[in-house]
Amino acid sequence: MNGTGAGAATVGSCTSGGVGPLPGSDERLDARERKLDSLFERYSPYFGLVVGTVLTPFVLPSTPGFWLVTGSLVILNAGWTFVFASRRPARASDPLLGSVYVGGLLLLMAVLVHLSPFYGFQAFAGYSHSFQYLRGLWRWAGVVATAVLAAYSQLGGGLVDAFTPAVIAGWVALAVVNGGMAGGLTYFGVLSAQQSQRRQDIIVELNEANRRLSETLEENAGLHARLLVQAREAGVLDERARLAREIHDTIAQGLTGIVTQLEAAGAADDDPDVRRRHMDTASALARESLSEARRSVDALAPAQLAETQLPDAIAQMGKSWAETTGVELVVETTGDPRPLLPELEVVLFRVAQEALANVGKHAEAGRAGLTLSYMDDVVVLDVRDDGRGFTPGFGGRPDAGSGFGIGGMEQRVRRVAGTLAVESSPGDGAAVSATVPAIPAEVRA
Repeated sequence: MNGTGAGAATVGSCTSGGVGPLPGSDERLDARERKLDSLFERYSPYFGLVVGTVLTPFVLPSTPGFWLVTGSLVILNAGWTFVFASRRPARASDPLLGSVYVGGLLLLMAVLVHLSPFYGFQAFAGYSHSFQYLRGLWRWAGVVATAVLAAYSQLGGGLVDAFTPAVIAGWVALAVVNGGMAGGLTYFGVLSAQQSQRRQDIIVELNEANRRLSETLEENAGLHARLLVQAREAGVLDERARLAREIHDTIAQGLTGIVTQLEAAGAADDDPDVRRRHMDTASALARESLSEARRSVDALAPAQLAETQLPDAIAQMGKSWAETTGVELVVETTGDPRPLLPELEVVLFRVAQEALANVGKHAEAGRAGLTLSYMDDVVVLDVRDDGRGFTPGFGGRPDAGSGFGIGGMEQRVRRVAGTLAVESSPGDGAAVSATVPAIPAEVRA
């Protein structure tokens, strides 16, 4: 009577199960589907009771005794469904309560189908709720029991006169057909619901991953902005330190030389030639200091290195220093001279310049020596003097109060992965040794 319809009706019911809303336009469709599934799960048992109660009087004798029994069972069936599936469906989701509910539902359905086959329409709820509230193989047991009751209703229920072999065979055939159709449709509905749930879980995971990625990108953007600020500040500080070193190595030393020459010129008023020579030297030092100041601002290499190789540049600078200070200087180059990275040559030149400046200002030396040694892996610059010496690390250091003497040389050398060593003692002169890696100029290219 209703096996086919009952089987088809189970498809909608098995797509429920707490599926969350999908993003975008699918949210409305999903909400509508969940609403329909919820209505079917809660109220499908009443559909079979209403249909059976409406159709029974047109076919079966409506005696008061019949309706007293049937009506009582209908009310009991409706109340049973209301307590478990309509009022608090979460209770029936418990495995034990679910088994009690489905067992009672099928038992009441069996009695009603025996009284009137039209109550077989309650098979809609039997199929659906077997899968909804039972677990494991018990689901299929519920489907089989519902299919047997549906087949019994299709045979006529209690109107069957005798269960002959033909009737029993027909009952079995109908049960198989009903169970196969309803069970198959229900099974595929469950698979579809599971796949839909997995897709929605994946969407939720993707949305969560996108949210975390967005937060990470925002955090990275903030970190990047802070790093840019720190890099800018570090660049400013580094540029200030560079300019301070350059000013000390060029302008300050040049001004010192100019003052020395002017003082010497002032002391030679009685000798015009000597006075003129000192004045010319002071003028040359002023022009050279101005040129070096411009090159320092532009972060260019010293003019001597721009025009000649490092050994020649150091020799020319040493010659000029010796003429200015009056200290005898011996400049030597050992090994195989070769072009180095510009940064390395600038460091060696500035260290030689600063070391000689310290000798001229503090050592009170009569002789000094400068040796540039090219080795396989390193290049070593040694500056020695026979002056009064000092105790390294104490107030007698030659750069005390300036802040850019030995400390500045050490900073320069460390910036190119080199080392600086200072040896001195009071009365025994001093020696400064700077060692840098011998990286050839072609590496830059």
